[in-house]
Amino acid sequence: MGRLFGTDGVRGVANADLTAELALGLSVAAAHVLAEAGTFAGHRPTAVVGRDPRASGEFLEAAVVAGLASAGVDVLRVGVLPTPAVAYLTGALGADLGVMLSASHNAMPDNGIKFFARGGHKLADELEDRIERVYDQHRTGEPWQRPTGAGVGRVRAYKEGFDKYVAHLIGVLPNRLDGLKVVLDEAHGAAARVSPEAFTRAGAEVVTIGAEPDGLNINDGCGSTHLDLLKAAVVEHGADLGIAHDGDADRCLAVDAQGDEVDGDQILAVLALAMREAGTLRGDAVVGTVMSNLGFKIAMEREGLQVVQTGVGDRYVLESMKEHGYALGGEQSGHVIILDHATTGDGTLTGLMLAARVAATGRTLADLAGVMERLPQVLVNVPDVDKSRVATSAELTAAVTEAERELGSTGRVLLRPSGTEPLVRVMVEAADIDQARSVAGRLADVVKSALG
Repeated sequence: MGRLFGTDGVRGVANADLTAELALGLSVAAAHVLAEAGTFAGHRPTAVVGRDPRASGEFLEAAVVAGLASAGVDVLRVGVLPTPAVAYLTGALGADLGVMLSASHNAMPDNGIKFFARGGHKLADELEDRIERVYDQHRTGEPWQRPTGAGVGRVRAYKEGFDKYVAHLIGVLPNRLDGLKVVLDEAHGAAARVSPEAFTRAGAEVVTIGAEPDGLNINDGCGSTHLDLLKAAVVEHGADLGIAHDGDADRCLAVDAQGDEVDGDQILAVLALAMREAGTLRGDAVVGTVMSNLGFKIAMEREGLQVVQTGVGDRYVLESMKEHGYALGGEQSGHVIILDHATTGDGTLTGLMLAARVAATGRTLADLAGVMERLPQVLVNVPDVDKSRVATSAELTAAVTEAERELGSTGRVLLRPSGTEPLVRVMVEAADIDQARSVAGRLADVVKSALG
């Protein structure tokens, strides 16, 4: 059996790759592993379980709850809430683990299972590997240790989770949003109720789109992966800004009053300067990834801030933040982590903080985001190549060296093997889009010839 856990939990087509049996078994295994690690020592264990609105989440939630209760874990069902809400509630309620059922920005047929450890933190690779090993052992015949009688877990709905999470969001805002008009695109996802409620309580005038989930329409032509509807709505309603989430609301992208996109790098830049002004940007540093736009790095260094780069994936951003004590990090895709207030990317929190900066300064979002200039970025996927030889091919190394010489200090080249597919991603940034396209095309040809 190949590794079940990817970079963000276990994910696949619901009822095909991700079955009820798998969900139940992984939940039991997670309970056993965390118990063995001492997480449950000395008291009756509790889990927080939430999901996004996907239809498949209904049967998968039932399987997860059954697995946890059968392993002696009491379960608090919080219903449809964002991933960061489940993480927050896991910590705030002193639960021993949290489980979120969502495939984030993926299409409706997919779903996923994400586990959180005590405190609402993502599991380390070692714990995920142990869960897989225990699951596989019992899948192939080794019996579970099953409690009986009063030892089985109890299950109850925790309806207070919604208000508790919204109160947390409002409580950490530096200022109110009175006078702002905001359009929210909820992707027909997990934040369809939470985000409008939070923005309204914070004082904003709110217009919502993509806020009518029916279990089948999540991420369907809306949300952070499809910004056209939001752009049009912001202009139509004369709003100050628009905020877009993905299906589980751990991402946030924005749109300014003119209908222009403000991506994760620009949001990070705006928040970094706000946090430095407030004295909360520890180390005068921001954590990004190797895919962060070069314009972001240039802008932050011009402002006297350090950009720490990690591999692609918010989990690597988070690891670096925890290791070095940094307060802010994120990705161009809109995963933004404000570690003083969240243990993971939180799209609603990010949107609120961005709107709060607009309200506090009286400046437009376009003006604030103008602190950085996005350099043209071209990404070409080269399929059906031996991605394992990217770092060892002399021909490819020579081509990259020549491209970097041509681009100079205002450009950048990145070749990255895909983590899930047999392809290599060629990314080129340059001051001129035509130059970026030309260099990317030439490098893609070299990748094909050298690694094909």
